Amino acid sequence: MKLQQHLRATLIVIGLGLLASACSTKQAEAGEQKEEPQPVVLTTPSVMSVPITRSYVSRMQSRRHIEIRALNEGYLEEIPIQEGQAVRAGDRLYGLYPVLYRTKLEAEKAELRLTEINLQNTEQLAGRGFVSAPELARATAERDKAKANVDRATAEVGFTSIVAPFDGIVGRQLMQQGSLIEEGDTLTTLSDNAVIWAYFNVPEADYLRFKSLRGATDNESPRRLDLPGATIQLRLANGQIFDKNAATTLTIESEFNRETGNIEFRADFPNPEGLLRHGETGTLLINQKLSGALVIPQRATFEILDRRYVFVVDEKDVAHQREITVASELEDIFVLKGGLKASERFVLEGARQIHDGQHLERTQALPPKEALKDLKFRAE
Repeated sequence: MKLQQHLRATLIVIGLGLLASACSTKQAEAGEQKEEPQPVVLTTPSVMSVPITRSYVSRMQSRRHIEIRALNEGYLEEIPIQEGQAVRAGDRLYGLYPVLYRTKLEAEKAELRLTEINLQNTEQLAGRGFVSAPELARATAERDKAKANVDRATAEVGFTSIVAPFDGIVGRQLMQQGSLIEEGDTLTTLSDNAVIWAYFNVPEADYLRFKSLRGATDNESPRRLDLPGATIQLRLANGQIFDKNAATTLTIESEFNRETGNIEFRADFPNPEGLLRHGETGTLLINQKLSGALVIPQRATFEILDRRYVFVVDEKDVAHQREITVASELEDIFVLKGGLKASERFVLEGARQIHDGQHLERTQALPPKEALKDLKFRAE
């Protein structure tokens, strides 16, 4: 009986050992399957037309923005306009108390009549030989001086009525009715908002890029630059895009700012509805299309000490680390300036598991269009 129990226990131990051995074998096989490397995915650069957008912080200015100042001193008698009112050229903006200037004008006119009478009598006496030529010249000069005084007094009377020099929007009223005005005092501002000038600072690198773009030409003035095919937009403070595009001819400042290294550009936006105002801010967008650009996904690259690289695979399936030069960075992709040719293969996926000079055993080719298929970026 004891022998049977002993045999039965021995058989159980042997069975458990065989079962554990079988499980270990299966786990080892599963581990080997997990450690088996995935194939390295290769592709080539895509050649396509790529939309490029560059953004710049801009400040807006009316094409004509002036201060309305008093040319005479006196009491501000009349203000027929309101703040923010649209006015036409010639509309009356302010009226100064004119009585003193009209009185002065009448006195100057009377003085002119006296000098004219004196000149007439002198001319008659000179014709008879009773008056010398210098006396006649003096009478003539007195008449001319009196005439000039009349012209000046007439202008001063005209200055008591201040009119708009062009169509525009009236600014804040800085003086109120009844105020004593001194010559040169600022009364308000006037802005012509029919066209808004958007000024923005461009770094030197972007300036040189604009100059070298295919189709970019200097206008007849060296301070103007044409960008045919470009679209220049304005993003407002609320995030919306202004519904009018700027002209593709940009105005360039004459020199770079030594402190910032930037140069100032100006874009002209039509503003028929008057939405844009002097002093407003926004973001200027220059949209261009690069034809025949060389494009690769960003995930295929890696960075070492601020330099970007890819693994290029030769005809013998050997991977070589190579530095690339990025011309523009868009969402999910890089537009290349140098480092790769359109026919060269590079590692799209699996770059982390290989090293420079490694021979790739298992590879998988992916067409360039498929490599960009699931990216957020869209190009033509």
